[in-house]
Amino acid sequence: MKIVRRIGASPRERGSATGQSCPDIFELSDGNFAVIGTEATAQLDAELPPDASRAAYERIVVITRDTLLRAKADIPDA
Repeated sequence: MKIVRRIGASPRERGSATGQSCPDIFELSDGNFAVIGTEATAQLDAELPPDASRAAYERIVVITRDTLLRAKADIPDA
């Protein structure tokens, strides 16, 4: 599995002064996506709706609204 490309604008393009520690989204060689965000499992796990769940190895991460909105145009339809 390898990172193929960034989805959306880079942290620097989104206004990060250093461009080194901000949320990011990447498309992977297997077609999946990887997300860098703030780990928030402990805060949000109990907030999941009844029809949502996560495996013990999964984590809930938070990315900024701007990160996702800027990625929207780069997310493939299929």
